[in-house]
Amino acid sequence: MIEAELKARVHAPEAVMRQLDKLATARVEVYQDAYYDRADGSLERADQELRVRTVHGPDGRRTVLTFKAAAVDEASGSKPEHETRVEDSEAAHAILQGLGYVPVIAFQKRCRNYEFEAYGRQMLATLVKVPEIEGTFLEVETLVDEDEVPAALDDIRAVLAELGIGAADLTRETYTGAVAAQRD
Repeated sequence: MIEAELKARVHAPEAVMRQLDKLATARVEVYQDAYYDRADGSLERADQELRVRTVHGPDGRRTVLTFKAAAVDEASGSKPEHETRVEDSEAAHAILQGLGYVPVIAFQKRCRNYEFEAYGRQMLATLVKVPEIEGTFLEVETLVDEDEVPAALDDIRAVLAELGIGAADLTRETYTGAVAAQRD
């Protein structure tokens, strides 16, 4: 499946949050993300990602191992995504390092997740604050087959427009890149 996704900088986060609160009940979670690469940096050069995410939320803690292949839509950065839940986060990190992957960057994301249906699709909207990056971001995504990506992105743009987010607010800036720039 492809994670068709658009990300935007939010200039009025409280207003967007109020609108999202009308669509669904927020799930407030803190993500601890750790990204890995091969020692030669070949995953990054191939536009691929390998991540261990530990989610702390009201229902406890869960860890997810994710691999994202290269983008299938250059404008949005939408990528094929493969995820699985892992029982032991420490073991996940140890396995990746034992296989030769090296930790590249780790950081925290504070998220308000909203799951809802729009335009016949299951959508996930996430308001994101990364302590090391100024501002608030909004990610809206849906999982689709590759041939549905253009139509899904159109539907996501429509949801964003309803939330007062325009094309000028969209960004391809990555959290990993922005956090790394802050740390340099």
